[in-house]
Amino acid sequence: MLFYEPLFLTVFPAFYALYLLARGTSARKWVLLVASTLFYLWGEPVFVLILVASTALDYALSFHLSDPSPCSVRRLALAAGIVNNLGILFVYKYADFLANNFNWALSPFGAHRLPLLHLALPIGISFVVFEKITYLVDTYRGISKPAATFWDYCLFVLFFPKLLAGPILKYHEMRDQIAKPRTVEWSDFGFGFLRFSRGIGRKLLIADPLGTFVNSVFAADPASLDAGRAWLALASFTLQIYFDFAGYSDMAIGLARMLGFGLKENFDKPYISRSITEFWRRWHISLTTWIRDYLYKPLGGNREGEARTYLNLWICFLLSGLWHGASWNFVLWGAYNGLFLTLDRLFLRDALERCGPVIATIATLLIVMIGWAIFRSDSPAHLMTFLSALSGLTHATNASEIPAEVPFTLVLGAFISLLPATAFYPALIRAYDTNAWLRTLTVAALVVIYVLAIARAVTVPFQPFIYFRF
Repeated sequence: MLFYEPLFLTVFPAFYALYLLARGTSARKWVLLVASTLFYLWGEPVFVLILVASTALDYALSFHLSDPSPCSVRRLALAAGIVNNLGILFVYKYADFLANNFNWALSPFGAHRLPLLHLALPIGISFVVFEKITYLVDTYRGISKPAATFWDYCLFVLFFPKLLAGPILKYHEMRDQIAKPRTVEWSDFGFGFLRFSRGIGRKLLIADPLGTFVNSVFAADPASLDAGRAWLALASFTLQIYFDFAGYSDMAIGLARMLGFGLKENFDKPYISRSITEFWRRWHISLTTWIRDYLYKPLGGNREGEARTYLNLWICFLLSGLWHGASWNFVLWGAYNGLFLTLDRLFLRDALERCGPVIATIATLLIVMIGWAIFRSDSPAHLMTFLSALSGLTHATNASEIPAEVPFTLVLGAFISLLPATAFYPALIRAYDTNAWLRTLTVAALVVIYVLAIARAVTVPFQPFIYFRF
């Protein structure tokens, strides 16, 4: 169920009224848990059963992850929990990918082909699995205690605002909010609604119009593209993926706040970054911090010399690429980012800093855009031809008309994305903080954006969030 579907917009006010009328901690938790379960059940009626069973196993194992359990028992329980969660991810997301590659490798020898499972990928499976692993690892490390009740842990896993595409949460950061949901105040509703409005505007008024054009270009033969159209499509996708994903995060944070919950930010103006290292501190913050805390540091981080540090970065981003999807393009994308993070540590970050903020921002953005070309292409062969189109090495035959809304939306998205890099932005923030009329104007603008976005949602076929397939 999408946040801007007519069904959700019809059901949510009724649920919200029921939630506000609920008296006491227990009542609020049960209303929220039942609503979250139904929300996921609507889109994943079969997988939700597997998810609940896996959640029950996590909860049972968590009581054997800390003292007074012997160290051997703790390690065995942790291994069992991680295998349980990664096993679900492997079966649904990677089994067919590995089988296809195995069959391809053995095809010259006439070997028997491995059968494919053809399982539909459950929405948000990667986000859910990572959150469940954090619960187990943090309990093992002593950072967190087992959930007070099984239902508290279920609410953490199924909490519907973040369920489908994050941000990725840590149980110990949400434990107190889940154990005792606080009474909702008017300020929660106001802030949450305006944040939701910003998110739905980002998604429906910027990401989706650009996405329609991007899909048409990337579905065509890249050899038929001229350099101008290829760069226009790449720039459009660069903005589409940001406004699509950041828009979902805004909606998740806004909905959670309307319920009295606070979620951490997931984006921090990523396209003003002046190095790839900075970009990954600003982009999908919950994923990069997860990789840092649960993969990079356990591998040794930067504590075992430069060569090991570079290897750890590559391992982390190769796995990050695979996390995004079972495709060689995602593996290449992970390797590409690992390469530039390594170059950053060697010399690139210092070189860009000496070039000044404008050159550094432009160069970083170009590196990121080429990475998005790898990310968006369907296969390595498609990627190579598309890169040739970017370089002007193809014979252009695609003369399809560019929709009139694309140039305007592209300029608007670029302006919003890059404004924080200008000298005007701090002054604008100060003016907002000190002028009540400007804050009132902002509220009015967000309400108008909400109305326009809903109008588009009911008149134009919806496009799923990009990160739903991860």
